[in-house]
Amino acid sequence: MTRDFYERSVHEVARELVGCTVRHGATAGRIVEVESYHEEEPACHAFVGLTSRTRVLFGPPGRAYVYHSYGIHALLNAVAENEGVGAAVLIRALEPVDGIDLMRERRRIENVNELCNGPGKLTQALGIGLDLNDTSLLGDGPIEILPPENGDRPPELIASERIGITKAADLPWRFSDPRSRNVSRPWPKAMRAVRA
Repeated sequence: MTRDFYERSVHEVARELVGCTVRHGATAGRIVEVESYHEEEPACHAFVGLTSRTRVLFGPPGRAYVYHSYGIHALLNAVAENEGVGAAVLIRALEPVDGIDLMRERRRIENVNELCNGPGKLTQALGIGLDLNDTSLLGDGPIEILPPENGDRPPELIASERIGITKAADLPWRFSDPRSRNVSRPWPKAMRAVRA
């Protein structure tokens, strides 16, 4: 995954991240759900402009933007678009593929479908904290995002409204693979129809 991959529309990057793998140390998971955020809409941290907190969002694409949600959970984002534009993709859910026992130990649960089915859960499972903010995702940092391997099943994609926010919640910038049980709840309406 090169800088060019991230140096495009945040929505294109978001859609193409589904099916890729996030690896940190001995743990890894396949991305099954993401959300895109752009400085032009009020749910994005970059909407307020350049601050000490948001500077990573305006920096080079292909960096990790890790922040605390409600002062509790670390959330992992991949910075996208051109430098100077505030945009990032929130990694919302993963299917665990490596280091599952370590994930279970960190999360203190057994059910594999519950290990990474939310943005705060996946960072806990993978051991990703605020200390990894502004690190490279391009293979030369502690967190790697790897393209799908030959033979991996291509993801199906559905777009739906983002969740867990109160501003600009109507934008259809949540992208999920409806075949995965690891997508966070509430499941998108299209996915609920598939499950019924």
